[in-house]
Amino acid sequence: MRAAYVFAILILEICCKSSGNPDIVRDGAAVEKLAGEFKFTEGPAADREGNVYFTDQPNDRIMKWSIEDELSTWMQPSGRSNGLCFDKNNNLWACADEKNELWIISEDKEVRVVLDSYGNGKLNGPNDIWIAPDGSAFFSDPFYKRPWWSRDTTQQEGQYVYYLDPGQNNLSKVVDDLKQPNGIIGTPDGHLLYISDIADKKTYSYTIGPEGRLARKKLFCEMGSDGMTIDHLGNVYLTNAGGVFVFDSDGNQIRNIKIDEPWTANVCFGGKDMQSLFITAKSGLYRIRMNVKGVGSS
Repeated sequence: MRAAYVFAILILEICCKSSGNPDIVRDGAAVEKLAGEFKFTEGPAADREGNVYFTDQPNDRIMKWSIEDELSTWMQPSGRSNGLCFDKNNNLWACADEKNELWIISEDKEVRVVLDSYGNGKLNGPNDIWIAPDGSAFFSDPFYKRPWWSRDTTQQEGQYVYYLDPGQNNLSKVVDDLKQPNGIIGTPDGHLLYISDIADKKTYSYTIGPEGRLARKKLFCEMGSDGMTIDHLGNVYLTNAGGVFVFDSDGNQIRNIKIDEPWTANVCFGGKDMQSLFITAKSGLYRIRMNVKGVGSS
């Protein structure tokens, strides 16, 4: 499926609350609907070339939007994958919550199950993940009852954020005081982590210390988020029912990109120049051209 098959051009509403911020959206750019007819899109992540992978969890598949503007099914079944993230070796990490697992998928689609439990219980269902520059991983583990599960209750005492060391030998709980952690993203230098408490409609920042220890918890903004990304200026992108909300590094809202869907799930940068913002929202995949670039551990 090429760009000629773009289904619609939506009206872009940009709200700027701080005139001192540079214009992050390219002049004249509009949101494009690249593809639709999905059941629920999530977890967009770009590989080192700029191809964007995203999940259609109810249909149990990982999709790929290539830098040539072609859509394909990259993996099906996919363990009911949700959040995705690439590491510096171009391996795709997947929150495969069909069996409450965390996967690493190689470029040739070999799957390795990294973990599925903490302590004596199964994980709630890994949701969103960020791979730090040193190869360690932080992921959120909220409890959302899935129709493909036979169990109705959690085997954990709460909904936490976990840290997995670079050698993938030790899993530790690093955040245990949020109602329902969801979206998560870190800065490319590996020093700062943002975590959204979607149930409490708040997003926090933390400094990352040795062995993944988090400190200096600070309220970043009074908004929850399903998914998040970050650009080279340090702006943080949140998603929810109102579309994409962009905050500068001080927590001031600078943009709101409206999407004509009931829910905007996640967002990432991709494309050859990493200056296209890809947005997964309910049944569709969307894109808008930006003046800023995405950043990542790869």
